[in-house]
Amino acid sequence: MVSRREFIQKSTLASSTVLVANSLESFVVIDSVDEDELFDVIIIGGSYAGLSAALTLGRSMCKVLILDSNEPCNRMTPHSHNFLTQDGVAPGQISAKAKEQVLKYETVLYYSTQVEKVDKTANQTFLVHSVEQKKYKAKFVLFATGLKDMLLPIKGYADCWGKSVIHCTYCHGYEQINKTTAILANGDLAFHLLMLASPLTTKLSILTNGQANFTLEQQNIINRKGIKIIETPITELKHKQGQVSEVVFRDNSNLQVEVIYSRPAVIQKCNIPSQLGCELTEQGLLKVDNQQESTIPRVYACGDMTSFRSIATAIATGSAAGRAINAQLCQLDFKS
Repeated sequence: MVSRREFIQKSTLASSTVLVANSLESFVVIDSVDEDELFDVIIIGGSYAGLSAALTLGRSMCKVLILDSNEPCNRMTPHSHNFLTQDGVAPGQISAKAKEQVLKYETVLYYSTQVEKVDKTANQTFLVHSVEQKKYKAKFVLFATGLKDMLLPIKGYADCWGKSVIHCTYCHGYEQINKTTAILANGDLAFHLLMLASPLTTKLSILTNGQANFTLEQQNIINRKGIKIIETPITELKHKQGQVSEVVFRDNSNLQVEVIYSRPAVIQKCNIPSQLGCELTEQGLLKVDNQQESTIPRVYACGDMTSFRSIATAIATGSAAGRAINAQLCQLDFKS
């Protein structure tokens, strides 16, 4: 087994095996990795959180392999907001620049693939299997695989998702100021989104898509503010290239709108952590401690799958995970 120090002394692996093509999305490992090669960390998921962790680890000369399926959850969003220095930039541009910077570090490799399963071995390492039946070994595994949105089965909803049907006022709300706005939700969630949207526009209505379910206090506040609640089920969102213009209801009535706030249910995009025995929170997030370590030793997680959904938060949790893993690696190396 090659130590990190020995690897540092002789390694030019990353610089010789990574191809930077015209598109930064096409980083690939040219030479196959030796199945006996032991990485310090394998990062599953190479979007903002995973790349942030890789940057921290790469700067500490950790041997890192990023395995990424190239399906970030915000890929359909035209512009990212509320992220300092990158406000208004397309998500793909941010991730491309991040890859370019991270892969300058010679101990970090990136490979585009789907991970099929992860096994914990008897000697406290992990064996990561790709869909191509390749196997990679590591001392630590870091999941940065994100969440999957369970989009509502309403015609036009998916086409508008991330464009004019949006989940977060902090990420997209400023661009919707003074627009005719609907809250597509019910109960506490609807009331919460209504409060967040109210400083941005007075043109508000609530679409519960069925019988309304508000507390008496919530209902009194909504009535006092003159906000209309429509309970009629929705059949379609009419739009042009993802820009919603009209909500059509089951009774053939309609409502003209320019933006809809909606926060559909989410599930973990990757079920491998659960298969390893990692616990979830009541909200369905992967449970981690303040070092981003899961309930299974040496299995870490970061990004949307563990916390509030935003690029800034994903990057922060990725950096925290990278620091924590490197500290453990240093302890292991120093004591050996």
